[in-house]
Amino acid sequence: MFTGIIEEIGTIDRIQTGKEAITFGIKAKHILADVHLGDSISVNGVCLTVTDFTRDRFSVDVMPETIKATTLQHLKQGSSVNLERAMAANGRFGGHFVSGHVDGTGVIRNKTARGNAVYYEIATSTELIDTMILKGSVSVDGTSLTIFGLAKDSFTISLIPHTTDHTVLGSKGKGEMVNVECDMLGKYIKKMMQPKEEQPKSTSTMQNLLRDSGFMN
Repeated sequence: MFTGIIEEIGTIDRIQTGKEAITFGIKAKHILADVHLGDSISVNGVCLTVTDFTRDRFSVDVMPETIKATTLQHLKQGSSVNLERAMAANGRFGGHFVSGHVDGTGVIRNKTARGNAVYYEIATSTELIDTMILKGSVSVDGTSLTIFGLAKDSFTISLIPHTTDHTVLGSKGKGEMVNVECDMLGKYIKKMMQPKEEQPKSTSTMQNLLRDSGFMN
């Protein structure tokens, strides 16, 4: 589990393609201070497992399905990536609950400066839009952000200078892809509210339990 508060920007310095996976070598510093084999690290919003590390680099294996479903497929040697360690139970919780399981991708449709902020309109699927609300949370490339605008096929976020300076979003422009993870609360609610014939029996049972307990009409 992550918070969406990016700790460091890393750099891809090695890409090794195998039969069953792709291995990324990522240069970093801050997040390696207490790293262990098997730790989870969010790379542009994708939860990956540390398989090897040194003082200034760590390696992760990425399965083909993850490559296909995320923007990791576009990474090259020298690419910058957002990095965040898994949330510590005794730490401050500054963002929102981010699982590192990307729901889909989006494309930056517009990027506009307004005062000291930069607004990004991101086009994505209606399936993802249906789980979003104004002023709700969304993770973009692993960064916890607030939704300031919604359309049928896009959402708008606003970045303050600190976010543009300390995440990879600041260097991305119109036409570039991003990973999108919707707020998990919205996804659960959408699932429970599906018509009975469209959802698994277990979900219908949960919906009936909520209705019987007075939480639903």
